[in-house]
Amino acid sequence: MLFFFVKGFAQVATETPAPAYIKTVQFYGNTAQSQLPLLRLGDPLNLSFDDIIGDEADYYYTITHYNYDWTPSVLAKTEYLKGIDDIRIMDYTNSVSTLQLYTHYELQIPNQYTTAIVKSGNYLLQVFDTDDELIFSRKFMIYDPQVTVGVEILRTRNLEFIEQKQVVNFNVDSGESVLINPEKTIKPLIIQNNNLNNTISNLTPQYNIGNQLQYRYDEEASFYAGNEFFDFDNKDIRAATNRVQYIELINLYHNYLYGNTTRADKVYTYNPDLNGNFAINTIQGNEPKVNSEYAWIHFSLDHPIRPEDEEIHIYGNFNNYTLEEATKMLYNPESERYELALLLKQGYYNYKYTVTKNGEKLPYNPVDGDFWQTENNYDVLIYYKPPGGRFDELIGVGNALSTSISNVRRN
Repeated sequence: MLFFFVKGFAQVATETPAPAYIKTVQFYGNTAQSQLPLLRLGDPLNLSFDDIIGDEADYYYTITHYNYDWTPSVLAKTEYLKGIDDIRIMDYTNSVSTLQLYTHYELQIPNQYTTAIVKSGNYLLQVFDTDDELIFSRKFMIYDPQVTVGVEILRTRNLEFIEQKQVVNFNVDSGESVLINPEKTIKPLIIQNNNLNNTISNLTPQYNIGNQLQYRYDEEASFYAGNEFFDFDNKDIRAATNRVQYIELINLYHNYLYGNTTRADKVYTYNPDLNGNFAINTIQGNEPKVNSEYAWIHFSLDHPIRPEDEEIHIYGNFNNYTLEEATKMLYNPESERYELALLLKQGYYNYKYTVTKNGEKLPYNPVDGDFWQTENNYDVLIYYKPPGGRFDELIGVGNALSTSISNVRRN
């Protein structure tokens, strides 16, 4: 009875946002830009971040395995990890010739202490200080490909949302293998634009054709499409560009972006982007990770004042899509615009505006709008826990861009 009581109240893992002095957390696998790590078993995992206190503080990391629903798995650490964790991050370098001093930390797994992660599934990487206080944490996933996942993006059939929503259809082909009782043992997860705050789960297969499972939902697998991300590039921190209107040097550089306007009531316009991600870069040195400056980026939005229970936030992977006080814009009655300044490292950034009501993000976007034509990236993750299995395996991943969106459904 005690076992079932504890299991029923198992704590669900959540990500801990980085404090104000930890900047530019980049988490990725084999990509040039920071994004949600979705790794094939055996691929390296990379983490980097800056401490703008710049005192070469000591930081330690741990890795923990979780179930599909982010409750702790029953696996012992020795079952999913070769080597040890709770090890100090040894690779760190101080910034060079920058106005803002910082210490840059890097971690790659595998390394000489943590030599391999040997099980698929969900993981949480936590970073602690010398007092064993949690500084921040990030989720990542590792898959062991055992099935093929085909993904197709469509317009919704619901006429009420046909201009605003995209639908994700997919199939799971297990080939020669047999997935036992898939209605109970298979758990899909759909992720839009690498954002774990914007997912769909708890879908069961609608059709079972041989060893292929078909998921052809409409409303249950539909996402508000949003709009293309805004962007800016300040790799040349001293020069104005088509996104940066002008620059000031006041202790640190201040980059004032051209103001944005409300797009919800406008016609959709395609704009190439990184689907919310960012990449660090500078032309002021050969090593962007330690030569890049930090600058105050000034955002402004021409939008009527929202009701008192609503807030407008800057949203993007630059802070892991976290809605916090630091991303909240304030309405300036003199300029009649929403304004905010963020301290960001030089590079290329995607961002958009999102609205919260009573602290919760609205599913639709009254500022940027939602357009079915928007180019979005969708990942479909397939978890499997066979009868007698001890943990949720991640056995397949599929991906699709909505650039090939269609309103015609395939048979």
